[in-house]
Amino acid sequence: MDVMDKNSHVYCFIGDQIGHIMLNRPLKYNAMSCAMWQAVASAVALLDADPSVRVIVLKSVSDKAFSAGADIGELSRAAEDKDFREQNRRAIRHAQRSLARAKKPTIAAIQGACIGGGCGLAIHCDIRIAAHGSRFGITPAKLGLIYPLSDTRTLIELVGPSHAKLMLYTGRHVTGKEALTMGLIDILVASEHLSSEITATANTIKCLSQYSIRGIKRNIRRVMDGQIDDDDITAAEFNEAQDGIDAAEGLSAFLEKRNARFLWND
Repeated sequence: MDVMDKNSHVYCFIGDQIGHIMLNRPLKYNAMSCAMWQAVASAVALLDADPSVRVIVLKSVSDKAFSAGADIGELSRAAEDKDFREQNRRAIRHAQRSLARAKKPTIAAIQGACIGGGCGLAIHCDIRIAAHGSRFGITPAKLGLIYPLSDTRTLIELVGPSHAKLMLYTGRHVTGKEALTMGLIDILVASEHLSSEITATANTIKCLSQYSIRGIKRNIRRVMDGQIDDDDITAAEFNEAQDGIDAAEGLSAFLEKRNARFLWND
């Protein structure tokens, strides 16, 4: 099912309960324009609201680049036009937050260059799966810019302060193997296996209890936002889950030694 124009620089489609967001500007290595940032946010919102979608995957139409970063032409425009600069900043923030705060799990499928704004997209997904040959870099210091605080925090949460400092202070590119070692990505596979690994991971997620996964993602976000202990809301969610249809099915399936057939859907 196609839900956005495939001729657009960003489009999405749904297949087998997986929503796919495609970065589609291969001749420019998916350099992100303001319009593309806006389109990513719109695509996430569309797929997140669709009850048939259980997992959202962000990927490129090209194996050369996930995204090489910001559109340089628009950076020049932003240097001269303060209104556009703020519009672009907001578009970037909204796109990244939409991936991080979607109700449903988000996966970045990475091949080739994942630099600057492209890396910003990837680190705001829940899971990052990359192919050998991919490379990563965050390069504001090469452009006289300052990396946003919220993005800096997300990077530190993934790789720790030391690796974050090394990446940001030097602007150097790291290989897929280095990215895996430092925690920037979660899985590294051969290029020819990337698609099957993405599908396998998404299929594993979509076959489990969506009630559980939604609640788990909410709690992960609460912890990342600074909550350190249960409150009345999280305690209630814990107790209510045990009365739910998925908990009943999960227990029955365990006792009967069969695969669970979870029924909850929003």
